[in-house]
Amino acid sequence: MLSDAELDRYARQIILPAFGGAGQAKLKGAHVAIIGAGGIGCPAITYLAAAGIGKLTIIDHDVIELSNLQRQPLFTDADIGALKAEVAAGAARRINPHVEVVAVAERIDESNAEALLAGASLILDGCDNFDTRLAVNRSAVALQIPLLSAAIGAFEGQVALYEGWRVDGACYACLVGSDPDRPGINCAETGVMGALAGMIGTMAALETVRALTGLGSSLTGRLAIVDMLDRRWREVGVPKDPLCPVCRA
Repeated sequence: MLSDAELDRYARQIILPAFGGAGQAKLKGAHVAIIGAGGIGCPAITYLAAAGIGKLTIIDHDVIELSNLQRQPLFTDADIGALKAEVAAGAARRINPHVEVVAVAERIDESNAEALLAGASLILDGCDNFDTRLAVNRSAVALQIPLLSAAIGAFEGQVALYEGWRVDGACYACLVGSDPDRPGINCAETGVMGALAGMIGTMAALETVRALTGLGSSLTGRLAIVDMLDRRWREVGVPKDPLCPVCRA
């Protein structure tokens, strides 16, 4: 399945005993849908493209602004005013020509989420509002696609993996509830360290690789939290809510 050029490109991860050629083949056969080409999406797109994911679908309706450049290194001043999804897709293709990249420059919501996400092996959600996150979560449960959720604010970041269609599996709504008007973390109001976005986006990319290949221990049903103001890490379980309107049996 892998060409000589791909074997050479991915050699440093193929030689990992727990990964090997089988792991690389799984990545080549995978399709990851990325929600948001922002602070989390930019580093995630960079490393998923470099890792050799077979297909990346980048979904983001926003345009690039000057204030984005502090934490979204796929973009430059020359890109201001352009669509994030299209610029990020172009960058991903330059990083790795072996990866198929699709840019979707439209807002994802209840009306189109299932159509946009159908066929993905995994969804990586790095968007910045609850309404979108909840719509994506509902579609992930309905389509039975693993949802890797990542978020940042100020000095704190979170990453979790949800498989809410499973009998004992929690979904994102089990953690946060199902109210789309719930107050969220707004970087424009609270601020965020650019390097934290890079850290959490890269962590999300690594957890995506882990989920797709079975490498190491799974993050399913777990929420990893990092506070980089004081360098504190912790991980907590996310139990299934038996009354959850999205994933209850």
